[in-house]
Amino acid sequence: MKVFLSAALAALLTTCPFVVPAQQRGVNTFAIDKAAKPGDDFFKYANGTYLAKLTIPADRSSVSTFSMLDDRAQKLVAAIVTDPELQRAPAGSEGRKIADLYRSYMDEAAIEAHGRAALDAQLKPLLAIKDRHELAVQLGRSLRNDVDALNNTNYHTANLFGLWVAPSFNDPDHYAPYLLQGGLGLSSRDYYLSDAPRMKQVCDAYSKHLTAVFRLLGYENAAERATAVLALETAIAQKQVSLADSENIEHANNPWTVEDFEKKAPGLDWKTYFAAAGLEHQKTFIVWQPAAFTAESDLVTSQPIAVWKDFLIAHMVTAYGSYVSKAFADERFEFVKGVTGTQAQRPRQQRAVMLVDDRLGDAVGKLYAAKYFTPEEKARVQVMVTNLMTAFRTRLETLTWMAPATRKEAIVKLDALQVSIGYAEKWRSYEALEIKPDDLFGNVWRASRFEYEYALSQIGKPTDRKEWTMTPQTVNAVNLPLDNALNFPAAILQPPFFDPARTDAANYGAIGAVIGHEISHTFDSEGAAFDSKGRVRNWWTEEDLKHFNESTAALAKQYDAYTPFPDLHVNGKQTLGENIADVAGLQAAYDAYRASLKGKSAPVVDGLTGDQQFFIAFAQNYAGLERENVLRAQVLGDPHSPGQYRAATVRNLDAWYDAFGVKPGDALYLKPEDRIRIW
Repeated sequence: MKVFLSAALAALLTTCPFVVPAQQRGVNTFAIDKAAKPGDDFFKYANGTYLAKLTIPADRSSVSTFSMLDDRAQKLVAAIVTDPELQRAPAGSEGRKIADLYRSYMDEAAIEAHGRAALDAQLKPLLAIKDRHELAVQLGRSLRNDVDALNNTNYHTANLFGLWVAPSFNDPDHYAPYLLQGGLGLSSRDYYLSDAPRMKQVCDAYSKHLTAVFRLLGYENAAERATAVLALETAIAQKQVSLADSENIEHANNPWTVEDFEKKAPGLDWKTYFAAAGLEHQKTFIVWQPAAFTAESDLVTSQPIAVWKDFLIAHMVTAYGSYVSKAFADERFEFVKGVTGTQAQRPRQQRAVMLVDDRLGDAVGKLYAAKYFTPEEKARVQVMVTNLMTAFRTRLETLTWMAPATRKEAIVKLDALQVSIGYAEKWRSYEALEIKPDDLFGNVWRASRFEYEYALSQIGKPTDRKEWTMTPQTVNAVNLPLDNALNFPAAILQPPFFDPARTDAANYGAIGAVIGHEISHTFDSEGAAFDSKGRVRNWWTEEDLKHFNESTAALAKQYDAYTPFPDLHVNGKQTLGENIADVAGLQAAYDAYRASLKGKSAPVVDGLTGDQQFFIAFAQNYAGLERENVLRAQVLGDPHSPGQYRAATVRNLDAWYDAFGVKPGDALYLKPEDRIRIW
């Protein structure tokens, strides 16, 4: 369950007024809009002056505190990837593979010469499909490990289904295969099902893209083919389970044998499908959304083979078109432009670095960690983590509503939580991945297969609870509920989130709230379903669970009231887990901050008390702007609430009212009995 980030322009790191000057030791006072009333709009109060001067660059869909820190990390990654020494590394070494993959992206002449032939080689078996058996083969070949329901909150795949390999719900000591619904080229089923004008605009952009894809391929009746594919995806969308319902762990634990697939989801030739996917020897799977599997399998039989062929072709080109030729890459960007509103592509060098970082993440990460994250930095963060864990434990010990039996289980789970800081203890090997300096399409294709085959190789093996799902250069953090573990990558442990030059109040409000957020995921609406060993088990008394569900339902209702657009409101159920983690994590961070004072008064900096610095630092975590289409997409398909509403969770903490003199009549004011106190 990650914190959330999107990308932004690197140049803003030096030009943006949000970057904290070196001489300043509290929060960024230059961002504060003193004309805004904290009790009416705390997000604007903390960030308004900064936001008024901020613009979204043409090559970005959004800009935020997270993304600017990501740009800083990407500059460091670029220095690694473009190091001339890597070009002289031994052939086949990880360093050489980094250099060769980067070179293959930058060699536009080679891409133009070989890209289309490489694409056609992959399209050939799709074009040859003649019957349902061959269709099942190609659908199986398209399966990838491209979903991650709990660690990275990714429920979407454009393939018919998606694979996730993780510790089993029922045997967390071993890895198991999970299968999730898929089949949509757009990120949310709501785009297909809504009649709202903005939603239809996105669908129209997608239809235009599909038509262009078939025309670039040289196929006849391009518009008719696009219409048929869109109709098929609409039929799939009508059968899919909503994101909010998909997040319900109680409904996700559905072990199926291969025979169960044939009985419960007839239509698709499942044995052929699994054989083509390399899963012919697997006896059982955990099916996340059974109803969708039944319905989508039926569509394999009821919809024309010709349409399914075009579905597979269109999705392959959409996924790999950027690596085929300039014409295909430009069309891919036109699609992105229509969906997100981004007006320009990033410079090619940046895109090359991002590709290398994505496909050889641990190889790059090993070098990044050695260069840019010191043992001293790790030790300083560890102190904060320890303090946050202590604060959370104290809250569990003193909760008045929790029965002793539930409290005991909760404390056992917290004490067993494994926390990793900076980087993993061991690195992935890329020895089996072939990278060529003049074969971009082939490199990307082989890298995708490499990751998929690695996932398959893990099935049935003992769980490695030290394995990371993020690289050290990732600006994010994650809770791994099936491992009962937390990962805090090195790249997020930097200013402005963590800065030794800042006051404790600012650091606890910024990175402390992030740490608290991830700890709190251990006990959010999803995490609370797992015990200390990562097993799905109800360890609650009936009365305690009722209280927890009532409190979380009230929080969902609070977020339902937020409306970024007149025709669209935040889905409190869909964002519940992240909202719980925000409010509970902020409370734990506040407790840890107050405990760190050891009874002393916090220093006043720039006229702001320690408590004021704490809450402003938290709100400044979520400063940023998004293009309208991107914000709409987030509301529809992201488990995280938009930043301005995440910042507003301060209204649930009593200390915030005291710090800023918030009174009845202020827009954010909640009566004490209406403030959400979960942990």
